[in-house]
Amino acid sequence: MRETERKTSGGRAKKILSSLFIQVLIAAAIGIAVGHFWPDFGSALKPIGDGFIRLIKMAIAPLIFCVVVVGICKAGDMRSVGRIGLKALIYFEVVTTAALALGLIAGNVLQPGAGLDVNPATLDASGVVAKTHGEQIPGPAEFVLHMIPESAVAAFAENQLLQVLLFAVLFAAGLLHVGVTRAPQVFAFVDQTGEIIFKIIGYVMRLAPLAVFGSMAYLIGQYGLSSLSTYAKLIAACYGAALLFCCLLGILLRAFTGLSLWRFLRYTREEFALAVGTASSEAVMPRMMEKLERAGCRKEAVGLVVPTGYSFNLDGASIYLSLATLFMAQAVGVDLTFGQQLTVILVLVLTSKGMAGVPGSAFIALSATASAVGVIPVAAVALMLGADRFMDTMRVVTNLLGNCVATFIVSKWDGAFDREQARKVLAAPAGSPDAPAQDHGVPAARTPDSDTTKL
Repeated sequence: MRETERKTSGGRAKKILSSLFIQVLIAAAIGIAVGHFWPDFGSALKPIGDGFIRLIKMAIAPLIFCVVVVGICKAGDMRSVGRIGLKALIYFEVVTTAALALGLIAGNVLQPGAGLDVNPATLDASGVVAKTHGEQIPGPAEFVLHMIPESAVAAFAENQLLQVLLFAVLFAAGLLHVGVTRAPQVFAFVDQTGEIIFKIIGYVMRLAPLAVFGSMAYLIGQYGLSSLSTYAKLIAACYGAALLFCCLLGILLRAFTGLSLWRFLRYTREEFALAVGTASSEAVMPRMMEKLERAGCRKEAVGLVVPTGYSFNLDGASIYLSLATLFMAQAVGVDLTFGQQLTVILVLVLTSKGMAGVPGSAFIALSATASAVGVIPVAAVALMLGADRFMDTMRVVTNLLGNCVATFIVSKWDGAFDREQARKVLAAPAGSPDAPAQDHGVPAARTPDSDTTKL
């Protein structure tokens, strides 16, 4: 009897330890301890996390190409691409503006910078210059032109996701015009290449706990736990606003799709834990796209909404930027009027869209906002150098969750969502065979969702 109990408990422990979620948590705890007690050694472990993110990034561009081409060809309708893209952009604009407004509200209510009485003349802005490398947020015309690749090869080589997305849409349009039945080898090659890339990502994901260990050891070793207390009120305000925003996302998800945000978080807990541990949502983009497909969102919707959201739907960054702007103003004793705060929102609506892929983009956006408002010294941006790194978890989680909810809502809006499959997948225990696998079949005609809700 005792032998049976020992075998049962041993099997249960082995199953728990084999979970990527548990492995990531253990690795994060060890990394924090190493960074705290041996900070120099922890600071030297940064390449481990960076190497893992590079391994993931090398597969993202070809994966997006394959997913988008196969999804559009299976849908058999280019008009759906335009509908999904337009609806996604409308949703992104509304939600990111709401996130900016929420950040301003939190800043006015909590006053995180009040009482600091910082003299701007004492601030050293050289750290901001080092962070931004002299880059600037592109203007609207430059941003649109940047979406058009100079060559298809360059788009893949430089990992420019919007350029890859545009090329994939045009390639799928050409393939549909020629006819998938006339070029079955081309479609089969793209489809099977996507499957191979997912396998490669599966191999790389086995290194995830090691990457989290290196990233957390570097973070704590470089900045230390004590630095948290310096910006405690600002950090609390940002995380509190982000938590409220995530609750609002849960209400939206329930209202438009009938799904539970809690069940979705349970379903994707490994991906969120890894994103937090590596401070990168790109590290989990491939797996998240795969899970969204399994949860009832059609391939073309996932392939269009998720990559586009990485440039247009930065909800966490929006909360941080508006709140940080108020923090800087309060810290140097500037009281912003209602009109000036509206200017903050208008400027950030534009600058936040061009942030993706720009080094030190948050500091560039804050500098541009301070200049546009005209009453906040640009040197005050240096105040954010110590706090910025501790905002990564908030930004990563909120951005990632925002893009996932956007995919569900836009898919539902366009009739590209299977709610029954989603409920079945989210209700199933982790690793359950009830979770439907991906459909890698032949192209099929687009069929409307039987339960379509219009926004």
